[in-house]
Formats: sequence, C-alpha cells, structure tokens
Amino acid sequence: MAVKTTCIDLDNSSEINMIEMSLAQLWIYPIKSLAGISLPQASITPRGFWLDRHWMLVDALSGEFVTQRSLPQMALFQVMLENNCATVLSRDGASVELNSDQADGRELSVKIWNDSFIAEAVSQQLDQWFSQRLGKAVILVRMPEQMQRQVDPEYANIGEHTGFADGFPFLLLGTESVDELNRRLPQGEVMTMQRFRPNLVIKTSKAHVEDSWKRIQIGEISMRLVKPCSRCVITTINPQTAEKTAEPLKTLAGYRKQGNKVMFGQNVLHDSLGTLYIGDPVQVLE
Repeated sequence: MAVKTTCIDLDNSSEINMIEMSLAQLWIYPIKSLAGISLPQASITPRGFWLDRHWMLVDALSGEFVTQRSLPQMALFQVMLENNCATVLSRDGASVELNSDQADGRELSVKIWNDSFIAEAVSQQLDQWFSQRLGKAVILVRMPEQMQRQVDPEYANIGEHTGFADGFPFLLLGTESVDELNRRLPQGEVMTMQRFRPNLVIKTSKAHVEDSWKRIQIGEISMRLVKPCSRCVITTINPQTAEKTAEPLKTLAGYRKQGNKVMFGQNVLHDSLGTLYIGDPVQVLE
C-alpha cells in the first residue's frame, strides 16, 4: 500500500509535490560482494538488515577485504537463505552450506578501508572451496556478535554500528533515478537495480528526489539519509556475466559528478528496530 506524502521539488524548493511512494524492493547481501537476495520482508538489527554482509572474504595473507573490484567473478556466486543457513552456489555446479553462527575458533585481524578489527574464521574447508574457485587464497570470516564496528562519527551518533558493509547499514535508491539513467544510456544499454546493490528501493516518480530527503519513515521505521553514495567500478560489472564495461559510470559522470566522485543513491542510518515489508508506505519527515 502506498500513501501520499509531501516532498520538496529539487528544481523549485518552493513547490510542494504530492507523490505516491512505497517500498518497492528489499535486498540483502549475506556474503559481501557476492550476489544479493531480494526479500519480501526483512528484519532490522542494530547492524542493519539481519544477515546483510554477515560474512566476508578476506585476503589470506593481509586480511584485507576482497570484493568484485579486484575479483569480478565474485558476482557469479549465488546465495540462498533458509532459516539460519546459507547455501552458496558456484557456476561449476558446486555448492556449500554454512550456518549463521558457524566459526572454527580462529580469530584474525581484518580490514575494510581504514577500519581494522577482529573477525572469526568460519571453516578451513570453506576457505579452500572459495580459494579454488576464485584463484586466490582467501578466508571466509564472520563478525563476532560482541563486535561493534562504529559508523563514521562524522555522520553517525556514537553507538551506531554496522557489519561488513563498506560504511553504512543501508543504501537507498529511488526507482525513477534508475529509470532516468536508462533514458540517458546509449541505445541498447539497460541497467538493472542489481548493478547498484541497494538495500532499500523506493518507488518514486521523480529522479533523484531522494537527494533532498534528510529523514523518512518506512512503515513504522524512522531512518536518516546522511550521505550521498559515491559509486565505484562494481557498478560496471554485469551481475549475470561478470563482464566489465564503461557503463553506467561513463553516463553518470555526465550529470551526477561532484568533484571527482559520481554520486548515485543515499547512505542511510536507522533510528529503531523492527521489520520492513514490500509495499510499506514511505513518508518524508524532513
């Protein structure tokens, strides 16, 4: 169900538009940089959606996080969830299963950008399975329950934390923003929402209207939009083939560039816990 709400027109701040908005898609990415899962509903924990970026692959020697930026073939691993268990499928037909609280007792220092912290290794068997298929020695880790990775205090309150996401618990994108991009792309090019790996997709009627939001409510959950998302080369990797091209960054750079960064979508923090459902009404509070 959608509701009518007011929002500020970006082209004319004095004009108030009435638009219908609702939660159109929910996505989680259980293993960082592997394929995502579209859900009909998702529970919010202090770190973000339950099991979103719950696991991560790291370089076996350095502990640095590993993503599609250096290994585009990570996009081809599919993940399925059932209760507390995940099944990972590779293109060669092989599969492995892991439990959300599985760990083998090994602890190691890992790093995401400038954040260093201790993570728990899951299984040497899983390390070998992923290393063989990626052609690189990696270790699969999970974040200990007691670990709190603080979100950048420039944008977040003390005590607000996240899991293995790049920096924030949620990424939000409006449907019309992707539609506008597709209208600008060269003929024959079409970008799906999966290219941009959002958690929250809002049905909108105006491109980039989400840029003007500071605080919204989705269903019963209040959220703050705190920072535009700068996009990287992962958006240029086809999630079905792992092939890399110039788009969509080439086109986005023509109308979404700020300084030397391309902005597309918004990083989001949550003010409460609960469950979100596809179709939840979206209201702009500020």
